[in-house]
Amino acid sequence: MAESQYGFPTEVLSLPSQGLLYPEDSPLRNGTIDVKYMTAKEEDILTSANLIQQGVVLDRLLESVIADKGIKLDDLLVGDKNALLLGTRILGYGKDYRCTITDPDTEEQVEHTIDLSTIQHKSIDEKSFENGNLFSFELPNSKRVLEFKVLTHGDEKKLQEINETYENAKKITGIDHSMTNRMKYQIVSIDGKTDQKEIDKFVDNEFLALDSRAFRLYRDKLNPDVEMVFDYTSQTGKKHKVDLPINVEFFWPAAE
Repeated sequence: MAESQYGFPTEVLSLPSQGLLYPEDSPLRNGTIDVKYMTAKEEDILTSANLIQQGVVLDRLLESVIADKGIKLDDLLVGDKNALLLGTRILGYGKDYRCTITDPDTEEQVEHTIDLSTIQHKSIDEKSFENGNLFSFELPNSKRVLEFKVLTHGDEKKLQEINETYENAKKITGIDHSMTNRMKYQIVSIDGKTDQKEIDKFVDNEFLALDSRAFRLYRDKLNPDVEMVFDYTSQTGKKHKVDLPINVEFFWPAAE
């Protein structure tokens, strides 16, 4: 920890994307982000009942700790935001995270301490990122070519708004459109056609299930992110990869 150009102590966090998906003029292009240490100001945010009720408390926290105010949280790729979330927790309260998890074998609730410093970034193939945040994928069955992008935090917020417009229909039909909504939002062209109506029509009527699955697997594989799992040995002695539980308590450790 050292006093920085910002006038307060900061640390440099590396991003899973290595900055390769951002525009050349973006301050995120160098693959790092400067983060300030949490103070009482950030703890005020964490304990704000209003922000917690609105479900935006963690977003407000991350906005507060980004040192370079030229960087907006909405501009971060989702995987890079996850790295910021993890790094902020370690800087604020240390690497040890005590929490309650469900044992995968016994289904019992157990207390466990996770070493957050052991959580790694997904490995990426830099050659896949030569065109920045634009990717091409030929569907294995129909042989049609999709171009798509990796979503930012801002994109995810807009997608959530879109999904909310389908809530009434979901209650009536029982059908969840979130998967197809995501693909419509993420795909930017079909065989070179960029018209959104063409993309929507393709996803709804022409996207073969085998092709859809292949696309989602490819998309998720190349998506830069943090491996939000940890190694856990169950009470039966079996080893598992368990999802990292993240909630408000993630940033509010119980007093010893």
